Amino acid sequence: MTPCQEKAPILRNQRLQGSYYRVDLRAEQIAATVAPGQFVHVQLPAFEHHVLRRPFSVFNAEPATGTLSLIYKTVGEGTAHLSGLGAGVGLDLLGPLGHGYSVPPPGQTAVVVAGGYGCAATYLLVRRSPGPCIVLLGGRTAEDLLLVDEFTALGADVRLATDDGSRGHRGVVTDLLEAALEQTANPFVVACGPNPMLKAVCRLVDRRGLDAEVSLDHAMCCGVGACFACVVKLTADNADGWEYVRTCKSGPVFPARLVRWDEG
Repeated sequence: MTPCQEKAPILRNQRLQGSYYRVDLRAEQIAATVAPGQFVHVQLPAFEHHVLRRPFSVFNAEPATGTLSLIYKTVGEGTAHLSGLGAGVGLDLLGPLGHGYSVPPPGQTAVVVAGGYGCAATYLLVRRSPGPCIVLLGGRTAEDLLLVDEFTALGADVRLATDDGSRGHRGVVTDLLEAALEQTANPFVVACGPNPMLKAVCRLVDRRGLDAEVSLDHAMCCGVGACFACVVKLTADNADGWEYVRTCKSGPVFPARLVRWDEG
């Protein structure tokens, strides 16, 4: 699918909780074609001294209204600038980009593991899943648990974990994954979140003889495969047994069995 460049006016830009925000945009072309797990590359207005676009996973898309929604956390100058933009301001979007998640096959239960705002990349998957979904949300504190009500409204079995025990299970979200896999006969595991969490997910499913689809958290520059700044190492069927691939083009979603976590 060929990405497009679209000028997208902000409809609403509001704080969800803590340092997390949601921005709704009018982006009819991208909203009509985006798949779960894909992202958009955003050029912020009136921010010319920072020329690089910023990648954001698509949280939700409403083709009927042309609405595209993103969730972000204010972690630097760019996202702080974005949080101050109001309705009517236009963002320059390039997308949809990347390779997203597969649709869970009939007869399988989607087991979704999301850490922090990694939940944004998995919402569309749950919304479009033809079967039951178990959603495991993890964060350092209760403030880092996002979209609990939204996933529940989709009919998902939502389970929570926090490092400090302020909400849900006290511990890491992969504790919930181990329990869910014990209870689920035919799981279809997908994950998005910090790389240490993804590494733990990959190792856990591998021990059980399963696979997963993981969205890798990797810094991007161009977003279209031109600069080779976002390469990751994957197992490959060649003489070396591995290859470097571009996260923005071949990913960000990859089969867990292929990711070479302990190598450059």
